[in-house]
Amino acid sequence: MSRPGYTVLQVPVPALETFVRGRFEHYDRAYVSPDPAFTHAHITALAPFLPAPDPAALDTVAAIAAAASPITFTLRRLETFPNGIVYLAPEPADPFRALTEALVAAFPQCPPYGGEFPDVVPHLTLDQLSADVSVASTRDALGGTVPVTCVADRVDLAWYQPERSRLLASFALG
Repeated sequence: MSRPGYTVLQVPVPALETFVRGRFEHYDRAYVSPDPAFTHAHITALAPFLPAPDPAALDTVAAIAAAASPITFTLRRLETFPNGIVYLAPEPADPFRALTEALVAAFPQCPPYGGEFPDVVPHLTLDQLSADVSVASTRDALGGTVPVTCVADRVDLAWYQPERSRLLASFALG
């Protein structure tokens, strides 16, 4: 039986794609997308999103994205969440928070992370702490990839499902 899929509104971060795709390949190859337009490395704007967004919902996302400016940000600081997720914190984080807040205001039926976390922290997931993974080992594995300064210029609507992950739509920022 196939696992159900879900949609995510995400800001792609191509500069970290090689590293993050490698972690997907390590942990669960079924979620590695063959779609060349799909970017595994991302900062989540809103997830889960609507299971099947209609044209009106897509128009709303497009308008929210168009009202936001492209975001120049730096990834340098590795941190961990209490659940052991190792991540990079974008600096500045406020533009990502504002984007999430605008999306949640438009789609209150889609609380970030299903309402699991009281405070949404913009982040780019890198790995999970384990006997073999630490913040130091993750930093070493990143090598010269960080620090890196990036420009977020779009929000992607991605579909995640084993063997079916793909890009559904993109919305330009600004």
